[in-house]
Amino acid sequence: MLDLGYQGKVRPVVIMSRDDPQAPRALSLFVPLSKLSRGTPYEVTMPRVPWLKLQSFANTQAIGAAEHNELTDRRGRFDAATVGKIKDAIRWAFDL
Repeated sequence: MLDLGYQGKVRPVVIMSRDDPQAPRALSLFVPLSKLSRGTPYEVTMPRVPWLKLQSFANTQAIGAAEHNELTDRRGRFDAATVGKIKDAIRWAFDL
């Protein structure tokens, strides 16, 4: 969870950074989750999991970075297939 400054609400995010103990900065790259979908290729429908109250969508158009100390808590992990879909959407968003 991360406070993204949207109306003072803490939002769920998916951390997409690799685990790097030698990283030059204490930053994590994240994709925020939203309860709204516009049906675009930037979005990935997330599976229903116990730690998300509503159907959620990963919005790769809003990728960001946060300092590790800004992350408030860890709720769980998504399966490799879901993470793969987010990576595909990121590649599409950045035209890689």
